[in-house]
Amino acid sequence: MTLQDTTDQVGLSGAAVTFMSIAAALGTSTLYLLQPSVGQVAGSLGSPIGDIGLALACGPIGYLLGLLVLTPLVDRYSPRRVLAAQFLVLAIALGASAMVQDVAVLGLLIAITGTSSVVGSGMSSIVGRLAAPHRRGTILGIVTSGISAGIIAGRIVGGFLADRFGWRVTLLIFAGASAVFALLCARLLTDRQAAVSGSLFTTIRSIPGLFVRYATLRTAALRGALWFFGFCTVWSGLAVALAEPPFNYSPERIGFYGLAGLSGIAATQVAGRWTDRVGARKVILFGLALAVVATIVSAATLHLPAVTMACLALFDAGLFAAQVANQSTVLAIDPSAPARLNGGYMVVYFVGGSLGTAFGPSAVAWFGWGITALTTVAAMLIAALLTILSHASRGGRTKSPVIA
Repeated sequence: MTLQDTTDQVGLSGAAVTFMSIAAALGTSTLYLLQPSVGQVAGSLGSPIGDIGLALACGPIGYLLGLLVLTPLVDRYSPRRVLAAQFLVLAIALGASAMVQDVAVLGLLIAITGTSSVVGSGMSSIVGRLAAPHRRGTILGIVTSGISAGIIAGRIVGGFLADRFGWRVTLLIFAGASAVFALLCARLLTDRQAAVSGSLFTTIRSIPGLFVRYATLRTAALRGALWFFGFCTVWSGLAVALAEPPFNYSPERIGFYGLAGLSGIAATQVAGRWTDRVGARKVILFGLALAVVATIVSAATLHLPAVTMACLALFDAGLFAAQVANQSTVLAIDPSAPARLNGGYMVVYFVGGSLGTAFGPSAVAWFGWGITALTTVAAMLIAALLTILSHASRGGRTKSPVIA
């Protein structure tokens, strides 16, 4: 028996949603496990830290590939088989990574791990197809909170385990957990397929056309990419700002600031409920307003740790809330087969974040923290303007309570 309810329409039980949230957290976390232990990995393999950094950079590249290739499979084939297979590949890749002695091989395995770690996107697509429309935002918020937890826990737990047992044992532990979840997915997830025609190649090739066809998707993807650019700019730039004079903080102390991201986990669930109640547009604008104010304050208060932590918490909460509401608009475009829409959206979203990750450290080095933070504010204000203009262009009317 699967964790699925059948009423007058297909729905998702509370147990199913909880399981998907935990599975999304585990899958997402695998992309971040080695980030805190770069030095330890470099010493173990006798390689320069820069080479290990390049190997870790293969993870996001693999993630982008997974969004394009694996996420659409959730509509085309049985979700239980697709996601069980992804967890199985994760288990194998992580286990093999724990045994490597060569940086190039490690980079290849990290790329495979990144490709398979998109299970959270697959879970979100299941929500878009099976959740009742009036609860789609709420359930998506719960699953997305798992993704948020995975981003944070991957770094924290990965660093904790690596300090005590070494990076190889850390990977083996997560390989074992992934193997367990492969079995659970095969047993518990729905076997229900969407009515999708054509080959996989045709499906992937059709994704760019979706942006031409659906104005809602174009707007959602562009504004999402803008604020994810800002999000990654702030977090990648912050590490540089705190490591340089006059702060000269240690990596451990800088990592402590990441705990502010815990606010995003709670925000995703609250945002999901409010998206169902008041619509995505209002939640997006409120989240962006909260993040803008927090960023402006943080631009001038980096020397005050408590204030900076509070600003980061509000910043994360605002943007995570906006993300849940925004993704709801994408999943509502075609609830019968949302995976390719979600995959296309996440690719654009992730490209924005990748640009922000590259831009943040350089911007802080060139212009300082204050200007870097205000650049983020500009990106978020443009995203807010897009939301307002897209609503006005339809005369303030929407077809669905979640469409913005």
